[in-house]
Formats: sequence, C-alpha cells, structure tokens
Amino acid sequence: MPRIEPGPGQESVWDYPRPPVLRPDGRRAEVKVGRVTIAATREAILVLETSHPPGWYFPPGDVDPVYLRREPGSSSCEWKGDATYWSAMVGEVEVQRVAWSYPRPTPDYVAIAGYLSFYPQRVECLVEGRRVEPQGGGFYGGWVTPEVVGPFKGAPGTMGW
Repeated sequence: MPRIEPGPGQESVWDYPRPPVLRPDGRRAEVKVGRVTIAATREAILVLETSHPPGWYFPPGDVDPVYLRREPGSSSCEWKGDATYWSAMVGEVEVQRVAWSYPRPTPDYVAIAGYLSFYPQRVECLVEGRRVEPQGGGFYGGWVTPEVVGPFKGAPGTMGW
C-alpha cells in the first residue's frame, strides 16, 4: 500500500524513525471507561515508530490507580524491553488488558519508565476532547488522530511490513 502524502498540519508515520523516538506532547489526553475518566494528562510522551500511529504514554501520577489491576504475563519489545499489562475495573465494568507499561525499560526509553499506554480498541481515548481511532488489529495500541496519516501497520496483511 503506498504512503499517504501528509497535508498541511499532518505528518506521515512513514517519516517516523526506527528505532522509535520519544516526543513530549502537551495536548490534553484522556482515557475513559464508560463515563469515568481513569487517566488524564497534558504531559504525555509519544513513542513514534515507522509505520505506527503514536503510542501515547501517561505519567503514572496522571492515572487513577484505584481502577487498575496488574495482570500476569508480559511481552518483550526489541527497543523498549519487557512490558507489563493492566486491566481496568470501574464499578461492575471490567475491561481486560486496557494498558501496558515498561517498569524497567532499556536505557534509551527510561523517560517512559512506569508510564502507561492505553489501547483505544478497548477503552475510549481522547485528545483535546476528540475520540481517537484505534490502530488496526488487536496487538498494537497506536492512537490515530487527524494529524497522522498512514497507511498503518497492524491490520490484517500488514504484519510483514
């Protein structure tokens, strides 16, 4: 699939580097389960990697821990290290594996140690009050916002990119 040329005010994920880089973002980002906001920040760190919409990482102090439970198991990223997973419980609503974090990332990614990133496929994620679109597929958790163009890795048929 050919690269989409970015318009004014847009950026292409095909211009992001590999290995990924970190970029602070001061826009208001929120995560909700139903009507309950479980995370809100203006201090997100974005992880920008070739072919992926940005991963939005929230400082731990901007995530309400009363709603989260660490899940067993982990996965490994070739760049960032070993990830842990989190589920959310809001009232009677439980959502499995809504987020992941890197408690002890590799040295190049120590800035996101303990930060949480949320799957927009599983919970409502917003930037400046506007709901984001989830990255295709179920494995990656990138946030597709209007200023980011693809095509994006993750959907069926793209794993070999």
